[in-house]
Formats: sequence, C-alpha cells, structure tokens
Amino acid sequence: MAQGQIRKALSGYYYVFHDGELVQCRGRGVFRNRGEAPLVGDIVDFTKEGDSDGYIMKIYPRNNELVRPPIANVDQALLVFSVKEPDFSTLLLDRFLVVLESFRVKPIICLTKMDLLSDTELDDLKQYIEDYQKIGYMVIDTYKDDETLVEILQPILEGKTSVLAGQSGVGKSTLLNTLIPELNLKTSGISHSLGRGKHTTRHVELIDIGNGLLADTPGFSSFDFDTIEKEDLTHCFPEIATLSESCKFRGCLHLREPKCAVKGALDNGELPEYRYEHYLEFLQEITDRKPRY
Repeated sequence: MAQGQIRKALSGYYYVFHDGELVQCRGRGVFRNRGEAPLVGDIVDFTKEGDSDGYIMKIYPRNNELVRPPIANVDQALLVFSVKEPDFSTLLLDRFLVVLESFRVKPIICLTKMDLLSDTELDDLKQYIEDYQKIGYMVIDTYKDDETLVEILQPILEGKTSVLAGQSGVGKSTLLNTLIPELNLKTSGISHSLGRGKHTTRHVELIDIGNGLLADTPGFSSFDFDTIEKEDLTHCFPEIATLSESCKFRGCLHLREPKCAVKGALDNGELPEYRYEHYLEFLQEITDRKPRY
C-alpha cells in the first residue's frame, strides 16, 4: 500500500499524486457506506492495480474541509473579486470571509479590473480597502495585463495549499493563466443579462506552482452558513471578536444587550456600519435556518 495526495477529482475518479506521477483511483465502497467521500487535497493510502489504476483504502484526518468547493487541507484562499463587471459587493465578500474564518482558512482578497473604475469609484473603493486592511486582511489590487502580479503572488503562494475562489466572470481563469501560462485555461466574458460570468471551470484540481499548490475551483456565487452556529458568528468577524472581549456579558450577540462594546464601537465610528449590518443579516439567516436532525 502506498500513500499520496488527491490532486484532482473528475467523473468518479480520484487522481492521486505519488512518487512523481498521478494514479487514477476509485474510492472503496466502504466510504459510501459511511457517508464519506474522498476530497481533492486528502492524504490517502491506496493500492495500485496494473500500471495506472488503483483503489483508495484510507483517508487520513483532515485539517479542514470546504463543502463548496469540495476540497480539504487548505492553508489559504485567494478570494478574487472584480470591482466592475460584476460590481464589487462587500456583502458577498463578507459571506466568503465569514465561512473561511469558520474553517480557519486564511483569506487573501484580490481585487481585479481596477482599470475599469472611474476616479470617483476608485476613491470609494479605497475606503473599503482601508477597512479590510485595518481588520488584518491582505488586499491585492490588479488589472488587465498587470506585469507585477506574478511577482506579488508567488511568495504568497509559496509552500502553501491555496484555493482560488470567487464568482464566475471576476477573472479567476485570467489570473491563473497569468501565473501559469502553460495552462491556457478557457476564459469567458460577462453575460449581460445575468450580470455575471459564464461558468468555465468544471472540476477541482490542485496545480503545482513553485513549491506550493493552487486549486482552481468551479465558479459559485456564495457560501452557505450551514456549519456556523449563531454563538460562533462573532468569531468569524475578527474586529467584532476583538471588541466583544469588552462586552459586559459573555456570549453577547450585540443586539440589544446593555454595555455592548460592539454597539459602542459602531456608535463612535470605530466599526464600519456595513460590517455590522452584514453581521446582523448573517445572524438572522443562521437563526432562521431550519433545524438539522
């Protein structure tokens, strides 16, 4: 039996990297019986049959796992958001950030299509960038044919397993083509009737980039909060988590509780209003969620 890492999943097959080659494997039936499924990024034991086929026999414990995209053992996520076509949305960005925080995956914000902004729009965006940087997030801004992008991203991706995520049409495939030109991934424009990009990536795959791995993931519009409880939401907003340490009551939800440090920071302008509004919206969504049995 050999050990390797699943680098790609496609059409019921798992491609396990071992000793410099990819071995096409199937999952054992026992995984289905347990309700388990191998994921890209998993460290596994497998048996090899013939020259190129095999069966996955064991899945090692995961550091983390994302449901959408389906991938495990991720260090960081490069969240690609366009500032135009489709327009930048702090609400959508905060959904991504909250879920990644819940899985303890480090988010890195990458803003594309900066060249499409007017001067007024750019001034507005700069305030958002400052807000997220103040929280502690790394924010990278880029534009079409940005010659400095590879130089900026390579040290960030070095030695890490990273996920490339974001809406369709924001420039993920263009960014990957810039980083790894030999991929020559298909890109697509924006569907003006839908206001978003057409889906171009069909499967999850880990790609070598220097001494790191980067996953291009199928396009999706948002994350769900299925695994987050309302008591944990505070900790998925780093600045609110820090402020909450000064709340009078432990477990404060920052709604109508007295001597709430979060509400105080909101009143004095220390906490951006849109971040608090998003917290309330997500809290309500979690509260309204149907019970799971």
